[in-house]
Amino acid sequence: MKNERIRINEEIRAKELRVVGAEGANLGVITLEEALKAAQDAGLDLIEISPKAKPPVAKVMDYGKFQYEQKKKDSAMRAKSKPTETKSVQVKMGTGEHDKMLKAKRAAEWLSEGHRVKVELFLKGRYKYMDQALLKGKLEEFLKVTPHAFKIADPVRKVPKGFATVIEREVTKKKHEDKQVIHKETKDDQEG
Repeated sequence: MKNERIRINEEIRAKELRVVGAEGANLGVITLEEALKAAQDAGLDLIEISPKAKPPVAKVMDYGKFQYEQKKKDSAMRAKSKPTETKSVQVKMGTGEHDKMLKAKRAAEWLSEGHRVKVELFLKGRYKYMDQALLKGKLEEFLKVTPHAFKIADPVRKVPKGFATVIEREVTKKKHEDKQVIHKETKDDQEG
């Protein structure tokens, strides 16, 4: 509806409309002239809210109020949809355990914020010619130490600089279920 202009009153082209009255009552399928008369009698506008329906749906209401409600809905939609970025973590064959843990922790923070994380195993020199199963295993080792629930969005694959995968946050009900189990166990302990 953003690109389409909303038609009101005489701009509506359909001969018949399904009309919703000012109080929300369904007036049924009526002609355009009857709908315009109903809107005029109520002192309001006739607004085509669903032009692609068969027959198109129109509503009798104040056009200013309609615009206000549309802006409110649009801003609520924008507020709910956060743009996600793909952050990147690079691990090398010689990366120490401490550095690996720090990078895994940073990746977990990004996952908790809702971002996707691209994990790259950067290979240079002779490491490029090592056994691919060993190299993939090194990348999977890093994924195992990541302290946040995730799912693999893009499987491990060879890229020009080594191997890479993309992970994203996994939304699970498991935490909630775990809490219920713990609560039940403590309740049973108290009763026994």
